[in-house]
Amino acid sequence: METSEKRMVKILNFGSLNLDYTYDVPHFVTAGETLSSVQMRASAGGKGLNQSIAASRSGAEIYHAGAVGQTDGGMLLEVLRGAGVDTRWIARVPEATGHAIIQRDPAGQNCILLFSGANQTITPEQARGVLGQFAPGDWLMLQNEISAVEQLMELAHSMGIRIAFNPSPMTEAVRTYPLHLADLLIFNEIEAAGICGVEACAGEQLLSLLGQRFPQSQVVLTLGGAGAWYHCGETTVFQPAFSVPVTDTTGAGDTFTGYLLGGLIQKLSPAEAMRQAAAAAALAVTRRGAAGSIPEREEVQRFLQQHS
Repeated sequence: METSEKRMVKILNFGSLNLDYTYDVPHFVTAGETLSSVQMRASAGGKGLNQSIAASRSGAEIYHAGAVGQTDGGMLLEVLRGAGVDTRWIARVPEATGHAIIQRDPAGQNCILLFSGANQTITPEQARGVLGQFAPGDWLMLQNEISAVEQLMELAHSMGIRIAFNPSPMTEAVRTYPLHLADLLIFNEIEAAGICGVEACAGEQLLSLLGQRFPQSQVVLTLGGAGAWYHCGETTVFQPAFSVPVTDTTGAGDTFTGYLLGGLIQKLSPAEAMRQAAAAAALAVTRRGAAGSIPEREEVQRFLQQHS
């Protein structure tokens, strides 16, 4: 097998695959309320799928593993392949494909209800078989929308495969995962506060707490419209958010994550990778949808040139 120095580093995203049903509403529905939506759209989504597309569009070589239903997952495979993602390790299972119910308000904010479906059928055996196709120095990208996350982290680490983990959605189970094995951890404010066991604090304070807790990892803290922080060892980078009109925030964080890891494995500096990721996320929020809002690399480069 070729050494990692003689071959392009690969990303294996063992991640979720969802059908997204997005409803435009005047406001988020409240308890006991029946609310009519203005419009409904069905599209490809899931944090895993979104991050794979973003990483692929950044220029990275990416493979997606996971599971979809035998009868209702074909569209998701087509979307991934169309974005240049290798789908050979996505299983077709009897369970229904995962899906999400997304409410989007006039300000572009969203709230999401998830049904995991096939995403929760991932087994340690499947994980071991797929990881065996990759080499030390490759990357495993993970989110918290599939089963066997803990086993995937342990297996990848034992094989010398680097780990990028985005603990979203944040659950109690995340606290039991071997997060110290991750080479790159990407948190938003809510996730970071949950991991650090604090109610609320400023972004810089949260970043400091994360750095103390994970001294061997690259740590990224995203703050939405307030920007994002990167910290590793003696290197700390703050990337302001670009000011753009917001249409829909769905998938913006996934766009940031995919472009960030894609940039890092393509030898961009942390500052360059953070700036590229912020630009991609800025373009994403100007558009509707999740996967469909993720920009191409050329669009990101033009945007950066315009904002240099």
